[in-house]
Amino acid sequence: MDNPVIIFGAGSLGKVALDIFNENNVLIYGLLDDNKDLHGKEYGSVTVLGDTDDDGFLKLIGKKTQAFVALQNKEERKQVAEMLAKKRKVMPINGIHKSAVVSEEAEIGHGNLISANCTVGPFSILGNLNIVGSGVIIDAEAEIGNLVEIGSGSVINSEAKIENEVFIGSNVTIVSGIKIGKGARIGAGSVVIENVKAGQTVFGNPAKSVG
Repeated sequence: MDNPVIIFGAGSLGKVALDIFNENNVLIYGLLDDNKDLHGKEYGSVTVLGDTDDDGFLKLIGKKTQAFVALQNKEERKQVAEMLAKKRKVMPINGIHKSAVVSEEAEIGHGNLISANCTVGPFSILGNLNIVGSGVIIDAEAEIGNLVEIGSGSVINSEAKIENEVFIGSNVTIVSGIKIGKGARIGAGSVVIENVKAGQTVFGNPAKSVG
């Protein structure tokens, strides 16, 4: 990676991204965040420079810097990515921790955060703007859509299909071949052995609908 990175988001996810790029020896230009209380704050040698729509910094992206979006809220991630595509004609880069094992046969989109000690198996598909927590296993031929969050320690077994905007808590197991519909939520520690409908919330072992 030749150019330094501007990270959008200076909260907890921004700090994770900061660590990933530091571990990968990637120079970080600075962070942007709309929380003005964070402006000027320093994390090590990296400063929170200003708002996420500051044209003074946005104009650098695509020329002198690259962008990574580290906003926890999926709608905010989507909005910033769309803004970068419209204003700067660029897509956010991926942030992949150096300890993660990603198969050369895996298909990965843009703007994904893949944390430490993850495994992404052969012929799996990972879309765009996803957050993959530490120690997650995405097994062979599993499919992950866009704007999905997978909590630390979860296992997505082979040929499972996770549609867009799904939230999966920590230490969840999705068994092979299961389909999780758009916008569904899976509670922490659950074992999912049946398909989950769009928008449904499930929890438990085996996971059952709640709410």
